Amino acid sequence: MRNVLLAAGFYNLLWGGFAVLFPGAIFDWLHMPQPNYPQFWQCIGMIVGVYGIGYAIAAFDPVRHWPIVLVGFLGKIFGPLGMIQALWTEQLPWAFALNCITNDLIWWVPFALILKHAWTEHRRVAGADTPQRTPR
Repeated sequence: MRNVLLAAGFYNLLWGGFAVLFPGAIFDWLHMPQPNYPQFWQCIGMIVGVYGIGYAIAAFDPVRHWPIVLVGFLGKIFGPLGMIQALWTEQLPWAFALNCITNDLIWWVPFALILKHAWTEHRRVAGADTPQRTPR
């Protein structure tokens, strides 16, 4: 869990920093028109980078920091849903969907397993804290 979250944190910091520093690069690579307001893309980069900090924090105690993992997991679910809609309506080219593979899809299983582990641990600890009734 620690390694996965540290890798996610590092990846998000790199990707976010790249989007902030070079907001037009991905559009150039994919031969897409540059956005009218690159600051929006930079803002997305900033958000992704902040998630990276959260993942790095969660890496040192994933059970305790499960809400950070949950919020990230939800973003990794909703991001591809938005991408599907954009592809369906032809608002974005298919090549742009490669972002979803590295930004979202590859993290689904590890994040789900981390959340499952946190859920199991919380239930185990809650069960241990509950006074046991002795049968009469």
